Amino acid sequence: MSIEIANESGIDVDADNIVAVARHALVQMGVNPLAELSVLLVDSDYMAELNHRWMDKDGPTDVLAFPMDEDTIDHGPSESSGGQPSLLGDIVLCPEVAAAQALRYGSADPRMRTGDSVPDAPAPGLHGDYSTADELSMLTIHGVLHLLGYDHAEPEEEREMFALQGKLLDSWQARAAGGASGS
Repeated sequence: MSIEIANESGIDVDADNIVAVARHALVQMGVNPLAELSVLLVDSDYMAELNHRWMDKDGPTDVLAFPMDEDTIDHGPSESSGGQPSLLGDIVLCPEVAAAQALRYGSADPRMRTGDSVPDAPAPGLHGDYSTADELSMLTIHGVLHLLGYDHAEPEEEREMFALQGKLLDSWQARAAGGASGS
């Protein structure tokens, strides 16, 4: 898989980790190994401009995904691309917004972001070990899922996408923890 990353945000981030989590999500989703993905990290001003231009929303957002034409989306091993690389699209991340969200929500759990009550969950802002890097990992997975055609506009779509996002994030964290301990 070819994953290109460019950090134009002015904030120091672990680009290797972002590439690794994107690769993990793509592999877990069965995406063709010839697939190509681009990740761009931008500052909040540029993200606000993109959010306004493409989503007609004001202010910066955390992640935007720009899939290639529907006909070029590689949906996995059941679809052959004839051995040609498949261009998935671009994920745009804003580390500044990710840092603020990591502090505000303290969790990748989407229920923490809607005001729903989560039993035994920390209060917002009491995030323990939840970091900007953790938030960027979750947002990278979120962006990959959007490129693969997942959405959360409708309640059923949201349940499906966020469940898959949680599963991919859990498997990434387990893999990362195993690697950190030498396992």
